[in-house]
Parts: sequence; structure tokens; C-alpha cells
Amino acid sequence: MISNKILLAVNGTLMRGLVLNPNMIAAQAEFVREDTTAACYRCWSINDNHPGMIRTPGEGGQIALEIWAVPPAGLGEILQKEPAGLCVGKVELSDGSEVLGVLAEPWLVKGQKEITSLGGWRAYTGHFMTA
Repeated sequence: MISNKILLAVNGTLMRGLVLNPNMIAAQAEFVREDTTAACYRCWSINDNHPGMIRTPGEGGQIALEIWAVPPAGLGEILQKEPAGLCVGKVELSDGSEVLGVLAEPWLVKGQKEITSLGGWRAYTGHFMTA
């Protein structure tokens, strides 16, 4: 926690400049930093609307994400607006630490396009932050 806020890792449309980022701002979340997961995650494009990331020990890759500091009350607001099949769990970062993060339930990724080799949603969609 940072000053009574919960660290939350986001890997898709909640990131800065993307379609659901206003949900982060409305919840009074603060951007902390860019980061990556440990090399044990796989990521899929869910109908080209948002990503779904699952921890897969022993396989996978590093997925780019953002770390945000979220007020406890805001976390519930953010999660209620997330698409079906996304949930919160612990995400291992590349430095071995863990934070809460948005993950996909296994049923969500079945039959979807895997984008793990690209390293994340921004690389897949081409929406990069320049500032």
C-alpha cells in the first residue's frame, strides 16, 4: 500500500490513454509506474476488445503493465465496471514482488487469439504512451 492505497497492476484498457482509463481516474487512482510481470504469464486478445492474462507457471512470458495506487473504495468501483471474466488476483512482477492485478478466468481465453509473444496489449493494439 502507498499512503492507504492499494497497488493494482493493469494490463489492458484500464491503462493510461485507453478506453477504460477514465474508470481509474474516477476512482481517484494514481499512476505509479510502468512494469512487467514475471515470465510466467500468457495473454490473449478477447475479441479485440480487451486482453485476458493468466498465470502459467513454467511457461509464458513477461507482459507489460501499469501499476496504480487505488483507494480501497475505488477498487470496488473499478472492478464492477470490468468486463465479465476478469477478476483480481495476485500478480508476480519481474522483480519477484507481488501486487493485486487484473487477471482472466480460464474460460474467457478459450478460442481467443494469443498475444503473449508481443508482450502485452499496447504492443498488440499499437496504442503507446508518448508522454
